[in-house]
Amino acid sequence: MEMMKIWFASSEVDPFIKTGGLADVAGSLPVALRKMGIDIRVVMPKYGQIAAKYTDRMEFLGSVEVDLTWRRQYCGIFRLVENGVTCYFLDNEYYFHRDWYYGQSDDGERFTFFCRAILDTLPKIGFQPDIIHLNDWQTGLTGLFLDAHYRQFRDDGFFRNIHTVFTIHNLRYQGVFSRDMMDSVLGLSWTYFNPNGIEHNGAVSFMKAGLNFSTRITTVSKTYAQEIQSEYFGENLSGTINRRAADLRGIVNGIDYELNNPEGDARLFTPFSATDLSGKHANKAALQKQMHLPAKDDIPLVGIISRLVDQKGFDLVARVLEEILSYDVQIIILGTGDKQYEDLFRSAHHAHPAKVSARIRYDALLAQRIYAACDFFLMPSRFEPCGLSQLFSMRYGTVPVVRETGGLKDTVIAYNAVTGEGTGFTFANYNAHEMKDALLRGMAVFADKPAWERLVRTCMLQDFSWEHAAREYMALYQEILDHSNPGTDAPAQPIHANPVGISEPNESVEPARSGNGMEESR
Repeated sequence: MEMMKIWFASSEVDPFIKTGGLADVAGSLPVALRKMGIDIRVVMPKYGQIAAKYTDRMEFLGSVEVDLTWRRQYCGIFRLVENGVTCYFLDNEYYFHRDWYYGQSDDGERFTFFCRAILDTLPKIGFQPDIIHLNDWQTGLTGLFLDAHYRQFRDDGFFRNIHTVFTIHNLRYQGVFSRDMMDSVLGLSWTYFNPNGIEHNGAVSFMKAGLNFSTRITTVSKTYAQEIQSEYFGENLSGTINRRAADLRGIVNGIDYELNNPEGDARLFTPFSATDLSGKHANKAALQKQMHLPAKDDIPLVGIISRLVDQKGFDLVARVLEEILSYDVQIIILGTGDKQYEDLFRSAHHAHPAKVSARIRYDALLAQRIYAACDFFLMPSRFEPCGLSQLFSMRYGTVPVVRETGGLKDTVIAYNAVTGEGTGFTFANYNAHEMKDALLRGMAVFADKPAWERLVRTCMLQDFSWEHAAREYMALYQEILDHSNPGTDAPAQPIHANPVGISEPNESVEPARSGNGMEESR
């Protein structure tokens, strides 16, 4: 049987470039799929910020010309094998040697170039995939270009039978740009500019193109897949998503269990295991000392690692923070974000120096030590497509306190005080006092040391490794190939642009966000 071939496209991939959870997925899922016997190759932009320890090892393979209407832009192709996976880097210094990866005034053009280059590179490197796996809005035009410019218009049929999978990592960030791009950059027929094509509220939406021109759609948890079909979570795209509901799957992300192993993680103060928790207590004492908090093991230590924004529930935290601090508790905060929340935690740090330690910055080493040393991890998100922090915290025996939404609902089992079953403390409604009550329930169990240690061990013994997610993706890929129409030249590509501008149900005229959102600050 011929090896399945996957072309995995992402705007960021760990360890090369990372702003959030997308990079974690793009760095780990292909490794797991490669171990299962899939010929999976990763493609991403060659940003100027990629470290020399990687660029010095890259092999230059040649170049292609990428058409952007009247422009033909150079695209260099570099290759590097990392963690057993072959990675390709698409080089154009004008587009990708910038101060930052996203948030540029010409992001629409930059990532149009990337979407075209994802396709143009394939014949040059001699790789003809069965499926192109696309991730978030930065790759969203690829399926549309495949349909409009590549599938039927190459005499050799190279692209004719290629399918696409489009994964939504965060629906809020959609890549919305001016309709003027249709002529000036995209070079598409205006028949594609309609609600069943690329148009959204009079603008071009990369996310909508991804939703409408993919064989299958996935998102990063089963609950989020259901949530985004509603108006509340659907970010003004619930009509499109409901129309594609039969092709939508939720697959929970995983984490790297080899890298994140409390028994051998050199980033910790000391190793520990589920059978010997003494090292976890030692990590707690060392972190309390580092963060200038009293080193008391009997005080519950709560960790927060996050972007400090409304999505992550910090309006709830702000409402009851002083009430929480009236109890015997310590809180460590690591992250950056909205000024109001940065100021909130700085103020609490100065007002309660024995209870609050705030570090308003990004610090990967400190983050790992917080995951390992704290008793609780607080994550009260308004919405959370998957979330990784609760998975990291459980791996290190830090009990999550979360709202029941998205991937948090799928991965954290509410603790039952009668049976002792469960892996965390949860609350359903987006309500500050329900959040506080969940934390207080946890603190009551913390006071019962035998029950608490059983809970910690239960968390550590959960398995959220990438193997489970990889098997689900592999089954999805196989399902797509099994449902191709045998004996025909073209695959079952279910959605094509409708030249008639039919309005979609449940889609409002509110603008979508155009920028990139980080899944996690880590």
